[in-house]
Amino acid sequence: MKILRLNKSGLPISWLSKNEAAILYVKQQVLWSLGEKSYNLRGGFNQNGSRSELDLAPIIACDGNYKKKNFTPALSNSLLFRRDEFHCMYCGEIFTDKELTRDHIIPRVQGGADIWTNVVAACQRCNGYKGGCTPEQAGMQLLAIPFKPNVFEFMYLANRNILGDQMEYLSARFTGQRSWVAA
Repeated sequence: MKILRLNKSGLPISWLSKNEAAILYVKQQVLWSLGEKSYNLRGGFNQNGSRSELDLAPIIACDGNYKKKNFTPALSNSLLFRRDEFHCMYCGEIFTDKELTRDHIIPRVQGGADIWTNVVAACQRCNGYKGGCTPEQAGMQLLAIPFKPNVFEFMYLANRNILGDQMEYLSARFTGQRSWVAA
């Protein structure tokens, strides 16, 4: 289980482990939190026999300067395949990550860039058939328009185990280009 860390204005910063979140709580850097208490950390016993406990919320907002202007998430095959929901964007079939490839809509040999808005998930058969052509040149049709995930969508793509409260917070800020649900 990971804790979603936000800046004080509510923009996602990172996914934290329970221990990393506990450090922020102990240092009193958590400004506010959302969601049901998701995890209870238990520490040692003091001289009086009382055990220390710390409840961690699934979403915490912390103080600090985190200015991410023009956020562009790093492009990786795992995030790309998850964005496209493991579908080949040409034939529509669902594949495993090992069966998918990164296809450049405007091929690199024709000057296409390796950016979110120019790549889609494609099965090996469709990518091989398309080759160094554009979809139009190959007589193929894209099933969805590629898009660059915003920071909220990126945080969804970057974590496979999202709690309900976290999904509700993130999905309220999705661009609506896909209809993702918690895995």
